[in-house]
Amino acid sequence: MNSIKISIPSLIENIKIIESFIDNAKDSFEINDDIYGNIMISVTECISNAIIHGNQSDKNKLVHLELNMEGDQLNFIIEDEGEGFDLLELQDPTSPENLEKPGGRGIFLIRHLSDEVKFEEGGKKTILSFYID
Repeated sequence: MNSIKISIPSLIENIKIIESFIDNAKDSFEINDDIYGNIMISVTECISNAIIHGNQSDKNKLVHLELNMEGDQLNFIIEDEGEGFDLLELQDPTSPENLEKPGGRGIFLIRHLSDEVKFEEGGKKTILSFYID
């Protein structure tokens, strides 16, 4: 099994489906406990962003998740049907003026928990990579 895919309607309660998907992937791809938590937090945060910000919580729009293995690298590809976003416009959540603001930490968190993060197609597609040696 090299690749598995799932698509969900853009409802925040569907995060539970993604959590089950990751739990199943843990067994299928023999993901160790050390990185399992990082994967769970990163992928569910990214899916949440795709639902809320990408698809504007429009249940008629889908969020697509693909998981594939390349050597010792596990890739989670998350794609929404929204307009995308400009990565350069994101504010740094660690700067003093943003410390007390709610929100704005998702991508910061994803970048720190993933081994590699790529944003493609104007921000509509995100690839989270984890090394599972």
